[in-house]
Amino acid sequence: MADKKENAASEVKKNNNKAEKPAKAKKGNPFKKAGKAIKEFFKNFKGECKKITWPSGKTVLNSSLVVIAVVLIVGVVILAFDTGISKAIDALVKLASDHKAKEAAEAAANMISAFFIG
Repeated sequence: MADKKENAASEVKKNNNKAEKPAKAKKGNPFKKAGKAIKEFFKNFKGECKKITWPSGKTVLNSSLVVIAVVLIVGVVILAFDTGISKAIDALVKLASDHKAKEAAEAAANMISAFFIG
């Protein structure tokens, strides 16, 4: 019985040693390897292209119309937002310039009254 356990343990060690050794790289012509890899790539590419299912013309038309409609809606929203912001900025600029003009007129009136009175 002990003999069987020892044999099993030695078999496990042998299998582990084989698994631990890295596989040696195959030597060969790198151009042949590259050629085979390129050939395999195009073979797979051709196979994948055959799997493609193209949408029908009606589906393409419907999808295009949805995209155009969404672009138009978003464009109108952006236009409205931009116009509103522009109007608000113009109103603030006008308010600031009116305030400056009012301050300037008051300052001129004070200077004139100070000149004649004072």
